[in-house]
Amino acid sequence: MLSAGNQPSPQTAEALEKLCRAYWLPVYAFVRRQGHGPHDAEDLTQEFFARVLEKRTLAVADPARGRFRSFLLASLKHFLANEWDKAKARKRGGGQISIPIDAAAAETKCGLEPADPATAEKIFEQRWALTLLDQVLRRLREEHMRDGREKLFEALKPTLTEASRSVRYADIAARLGTSEGAVKVAVHRLRQRYRELLRAEIAHTVAGPDEVEDEIRNLFAALAN
Repeated sequence: MLSAGNQPSPQTAEALEKLCRAYWLPVYAFVRRQGHGPHDAEDLTQEFFARVLEKRTLAVADPARGRFRSFLLASLKHFLANEWDKAKARKRGGGQISIPIDAAAAETKCGLEPADPATAEKIFEQRWALTLLDQVLRRLREEHMRDGREKLFEALKPTLTEASRSVRYADIAARLGTSEGAVKVAVHRLRQRYRELLRAEIAHTVAGPDEVEDEIRNLFAALAN
């Protein structure tokens, strides 16, 4: 995505908009943690993404200097520091490109915590990691739904979490009317596909395939913290 910044096309513009629509929550969470109320945070998030989408912000990005996640956070900090007064003066929703924001759901996830600039970056990283995992899980569910295997997916989904150690394959087999051995094979395939989709999702946000593993480590470290 960053490497496409200097070669805009309908395809790259669409890809960028999809990324923005997928990853608005970390931006909203960061803005809220900076002390802005829900309404202002929603306005700022919308305005920020409008700038990114309309003004070819990526054209000034250097792919060698960071990932899309890092670039977006740096751009957001600059926007909040220098553009808040201008953004506030603009009419809310006035002709802007709109990113759908579920403020109620965001407030539930973010919580009403006091402002803490030092912690805002950590929250951004955590929310980015959680949002990315949600995107991967959504894609995995959609694949199973297309194949008519939604029931299988819902039964096996708990095996993708850290709590998977407590999941009894025999219980899953009984619910699905199959053997424990078949469940083990299905879990192996599900986890393999999950890893493939995780790498593919991350690949959209880094400059090259050599950065995928490092980004995976960084994001899981953010979750651990």
